[in-house]
Amino acid sequence: MRYKNANAVLPEGLVRELQEYIQGGYLYVPVERSRQKRWGEVSGYREELQQRNDKIKEEYRGGSAIEVLADRYGLSVYAIRKILYQR
Repeated sequence: MRYKNANAVLPEGLVRELQEYIQGGYLYVPVERSRQKRWGEVSGYREELQQRNDKIKEEYRGGSAIEVLADRYGLSVYAIRKILYQR
């Protein structure tokens, strides 16, 4: 996240009003809830993990042992079980 100078993006009156509360500090303005993205949605990593998990489930149904899957994907046996038994 990059910082922006308030003078460059806000009306002068609003900057003066904000200066009544904070001067020379950092102010975080959160995204509206309706515009928030879930973790990994912007980068596409969430979809990538879902595809990997689907492949793990498919291989397990095809007869691959949990220990083999853990080794193949570099995950713990616990993590593989979590993937297999998630809803």
